[in-house]
Amino acid sequence: MLAPEILRKVKSIQIKTDRLIDEVLAGEYASAFKGAGMDFDELREYCPGDDVRDIDWNVTARTGRPHIKKFLEERELTVVLLVDLSGSLQFGSTAVFKSDLAAEVSALLAFLADRNNDQVGLIIFSDSVEKFIPPQKGRRHALRIIREILTYQPLGRGTNIQTALEFLNRVTNHRSVVFLLSDLIGSGYERALRATARRHDLVAMVITDPREGELPAVGLIELYDAESGEARLIDTANLKTRNRMAAETAARAAARDRLLASSGIEAVLLATDRPYLEAFKRFFRRRERRIAL
Repeated sequence: MLAPEILRKVKSIQIKTDRLIDEVLAGEYASAFKGAGMDFDELREYCPGDDVRDIDWNVTARTGRPHIKKFLEERELTVVLLVDLSGSLQFGSTAVFKSDLAAEVSALLAFLADRNNDQVGLIIFSDSVEKFIPPQKGRRHALRIIREILTYQPLGRGTNIQTALEFLNRVTNHRSVVFLLSDLIGSGYERALRATARRHDLVAMVITDPREGELPAVGLIELYDAESGEARLIDTANLKTRNRMAAETAARAAARDRLLASSGIEAVLLATDRPYLEAFKRFFRRRERRIAL
């Protein structure tokens, strides 16, 4: 039995994301993500104006009259949400934690997949894979995924993106659309990331918070690393200290962006202090333009 506050949160997210889907995103999602193949539709005689590339030469030779094969796009997709719930996601300098943003974006993606009759599955990870829900269709299944993300209490605090990607590749039998929701704070996952991008349509939904790169000048503060447990005393009144930390954060972000670009992975940057709708719309439009080329 779910606690009343969790039920209210699930309902709130459902109402908000349903509205976004109805008003803005449903058509853009369908246009941005195409099926994995083609299904045979019909065999019929050639008519003037038909594409000669569709002629079935075996049937034509057998009947003595030109015939063509017509195919329909196989629209159904398998979508996998690969959700990071490590310690660094349990942070937020605004009213929204990074984990809250990841949950809401996951809900939006799950409901978009459901609206388009796609299968959707879930992998929750920290320093290990902690939860796996195989892809299925249906609204009830999508709601189960959202409840799991909202209520799951991770056992680990660290981040192991490599392990999560390797697990994904073991349990998926065919090409899928994979949304990796994470702050991508970690190392050693570069090879696994590239291997996954070759096998699947991998999209990185990068979750950030403004205070990760810009500290206010409020004097001495203790910063606590939610993954390692390490605490450091920082003098934020010192301009050099603030600039150094900002430069370190910028360097990590630049390295992350270079890795994603060199791996052919599309990235959607999401921040706890900004609405995510415009980022989604820009992403879907980029996808649609790329498909049209």
